[in-house]
Amino acid sequence: MSAEKLVHMANQIATFMESKPHAEGVAGLASHINDFWEPRMRRQLFEVIDAGGRDLRPLVMEAAAQIRRPSPEAAH
Repeated sequence: MSAEKLVHMANQIATFMESKPHAEGVAGLASHINDFWEPRMRRQLFEVIDAGGRDLRPLVMEAAAQIRRPSPEAAH
């Protein structure tokens, strides 16, 4: 999946979660990604985050600390 598509998807979740109280939105975004995104998708998301998070909504960047980072061996 392209990085642009992942950014778009993460931002869609963030847009929804921004309607909630801040802490709940951060936790909800991280929980959704942890529960529904496969390791490859989360790894790609962290590539974007680690490169500075270009085009990601601030809530995604804040939630990154609560998103499970896949191990390198989960790549295959």
